[in-house]
Amino acid sequence: MILERQNFEQLGLPVGPYTHAVRHQNTLYTSGFTAFGTDAQNGSASEQTHAVLDQLQFIARQYGKDLKDLLKVTIFVTDPEDIPGIREAAQSRYGDAVPASSLVMTSGLFSPELRIEIEGIFAL
Repeated sequence: MILERQNFEQLGLPVGPYTHAVRHQNTLYTSGFTAFGTDAQNGSASEQTHAVLDQLQFIARQYGKDLKDLLKVTIFVTDPEDIPGIREAAQSRYGDAVPASSLVMTSGLFSPELRIEIEGIFAL
């Protein structure tokens, strides 16, 4: 069992003990991503959702895949009022390839302006 760990300079190298993505056989697991460091960092939850999905799309493309190859996402949300905007943004990006999903309410993320964090699992 060989694990391939990959960081992507374009996403900002990790400052903590984590890896952007880990490949195990035909499955790719990502760390949680936020809009931190993007133009959407201080934006709405919908804008932040798009920024996070852009990052996940970037990772998928490094493996010749796309968001349609998402098997599962776990979404961490800080405000329940943001859920409709998050769902709308995600649906616009998923199209008909909707992954399995878990939604977790949390009291906050590592920076107070962040409203959402998403981690993904891709089929390779």
